Amino acid sequence: MAFTEKLLWAPPPIEVGGRRVKRYHVTADPSGIDPEIEKAAYAILPELLPEPDGTPPGTFVVLHRGGDSGAYINAYSWVWDNALHFGGAAAGQPVLGCPDTDPTNFVRLDRSLIGCVWEVPPILHERDAWVRHMLSPETPDLDAYIADTLPDGTTGDRR
Repeated sequence: MAFTEKLLWAPPPIEVGGRRVKRYHVTADPSGIDPEIEKAAYAILPELLPEPDGTPPGTFVVLHRGGDSGAYINAYSWVWDNALHFGGAAAGQPVLGCPDTDPTNFVRLDRSLIGCVWEVPPILHERDAWVRHMLSPETPDLDAYIADTLPDGTTGDRR
């Protein structure tokens, strides 16, 4: 099977559980992620977030609609000033412990997976954006960090 990049969008940020959340959506479907899958994924998001620890409350998520029955939401939250906390959930993927193949029935993952080849590209960008806006300046700028996202395109675009 030949590898193909997927489409990536950066919808507007949201606030969940007191955290500012940047969003990335990944799918092969040019029409985007089904709204029912999106709604179900964001409903479980509060369970994936860490407790506040004094670090500015920045998080980014990758919502991925797989090519089969699976859907995945990965939440990466900045903690300890410079480390990423991971929380993940999946739906429709029995091999990961999902009870059925319903892509809206999300359950928390209890595995140490942090993302697949289509979900990992935002991590590099987000690391650099965190350093650029939060660690390097004399005064951290959470608003600038939240505004700094990958452009819409494919998972292989790294501008």
